[in-house]
Amino acid sequence: MKKLRLTLIFLLIIKLTASGQVRLPKLIGNGMVLQRDADVKIWGWSAANEKITISFIDSVYKTMADDSGEWEVKFSGLKAGGPFTMKISGSNNIIIKDIFIGDVWICSGQSNMKLSIERVSSVYGNEIENSENANIRYFEVPEKYDFNTPRKDIAHGEWLPAGPLNILKFSAVSYFFALELYKRYKIPVGLINASLGGSPIEAWLSEDALKEFPEHYNELQRFKDSSLIGQIESQDNNRFDTWYARLGENDEGHKNQYQPWYIPDLNTSGWKVMKVPGYWPDENGRNINGVVWFRKDVLLPASMTGKPAKLILGRIIDADSVFVNGVFVGTTSYQYPPRRYDIPPDLLKEGKNTIVLRVISNIGKGGFVEDKPYELIAGGQKIDLKGDWQYQIGAKMEPLEGKTFIERKPAGLFNAMISPLINYSVKGVIWYQGESNADRPEEYATLFKALIDNWRDKWQQGNLPFIYVQLPNYMEPREEPSESNWALLREAQLKALFLPNTGMAVTIDIGEWNDIHPLNKKDVGYRLALAAQKVAYNDNEIVYSGPLFESMEARGNKIILTFSNTGSGLEAKGGGELKYFSIAGADRKFVWAKARIKNNKIIVWSGEVQDPVAVRYAWADNPEGANLSNKEKLPASPFRTDKWED
Repeated sequence: MKKLRLTLIFLLIIKLTASGQVRLPKLIGNGMVLQRDADVKIWGWSAANEKITISFIDSVYKTMADDSGEWEVKFSGLKAGGPFTMKISGSNNIIIKDIFIGDVWICSGQSNMKLSIERVSSVYGNEIENSENANIRYFEVPEKYDFNTPRKDIAHGEWLPAGPLNILKFSAVSYFFALELYKRYKIPVGLINASLGGSPIEAWLSEDALKEFPEHYNELQRFKDSSLIGQIESQDNNRFDTWYARLGENDEGHKNQYQPWYIPDLNTSGWKVMKVPGYWPDENGRNINGVVWFRKDVLLPASMTGKPAKLILGRIIDADSVFVNGVFVGTTSYQYPPRRYDIPPDLLKEGKNTIVLRVISNIGKGGFVEDKPYELIAGGQKIDLKGDWQYQIGAKMEPLEGKTFIERKPAGLFNAMISPLINYSVKGVIWYQGESNADRPEEYATLFKALIDNWRDKWQQGNLPFIYVQLPNYMEPREEPSESNWALLREAQLKALFLPNTGMAVTIDIGEWNDIHPLNKKDVGYRLALAAQKVAYNDNEIVYSGPLFESMEARGNKIILTFSNTGSGLEAKGGGELKYFSIAGADRKFVWAKARIKNNKIIVWSGEVQDPVAVRYAWADNPEGANLSNKEKLPASPFRTDKWED
């Protein structure tokens, strides 16, 4: 009994000692970048009233924890450089190594900010090979949500230097942004990426900021109930598990274990044929959801065998499993990632090879996204896989409605992913978000302004530079002028430029009509960096933006437009006529218009409109061919001169 008591006392002493030890937030650690020329806070936790000493760059700072064990020390006037070492002493000692002083940027938004270099590696091979640069550091905040409490720390994370070993993990947009800044200023750059795919802007606002938006504020109150969250998650999981279980049971391609549909010598005489890429046909005017199997035989020369190979299958809606010569080579569970599957060197053979795909469609149209590569690559040679594929329906199912994305509810991401960062001094914010609010563009202008004001208030760094991406071109182009939610959301983003210390990267020329995640992230990062050079670095010599509409004047049957940010002058990018201008009279009926440049202004007219009152430019989901830019090749932002409701 005495021995047991001694053991318990010993364990209690260990626990008390551990709880009194100095602890640091995850952001403060090896490899971190601290903000130069600013008030920089180092903070943490320890025993109540514990004395803390910090040694850093020939200076010693002392403080004492408060009654709750929280403490902080502030530095000021740190100059760019590194690496440095910091020692923090209390009841224990912590050594932080490889510290750089430079410029720190918060990188936030949804999937296009989150998207890693790995996802776009097919177009950035050289950049990956040449990415070694210890002056660019990256910290990724784990994806979490919390509806009740603004958190003081994150679960895990580490600072990573740029280089082939780590670069695939970096956000592509933020890396290319940092690279441009480093090339220009030779100052270390720290990137803190707090992003979540599919997240709407209201998820990134704090609770106090949401009071301005009763609908979102009330939704937040609802999701403070953990039992509600548990109930929703349980219902969703049960519904998904049941659907997929029935799918597996009903799939004819798997029912005969001796003749599964992925074996090479299957009798497919009854199978139909369709062109790939494309979407499989409807049935009686309704989408076919469930499983559809696809097969294609390809003839390979001996020169393509015995080598590692890659199967490129564009994008497939929604999910797929892939077999080559009867062997499983990979799977993708949702529609957005590009399909790139490695094939073992000994799997391909001279002559006939069979590729089989099991494609699952949950809801809507299923099939293969067009204008994407579909090919087999081996030994430096390519086989084009587009064209006829055999197909057979394995199982038909009712549509599977999506899950409730609880993490996207109001304030959840602010509390868990932004609140832990606000003690960390930064140079500014880059933001790429809006796709998830495109169905509610009218409120985005007020939500976006609220977010910028909210974050500036929380960081307490005055008019913190806020640089953002205007939505790119996306979806199929229209033959006639039309209304567009994406155009309205771009307009809401444009309006935010009226706030001080803001900048915008226009990207309507570098999106993809068939992919909400366009591959070109280098130009996005470059244009963000241009805006940052003006807004955050006060570089007045640089042309940092494309033309922005300023004013209009009606003269007879023409409208004359004036722009700011014209740089060295206006031009039609690539030459030829200006495109994607439309014009309307008092009847509000827009028609395509002629446009030309004169004295650095734009004159717009149409023979169909004798008394014009309004002009729109690039006003569409996908304004394909819109080509107004300045001579620095930066595209003009879409705009409208009217304020008409749809």
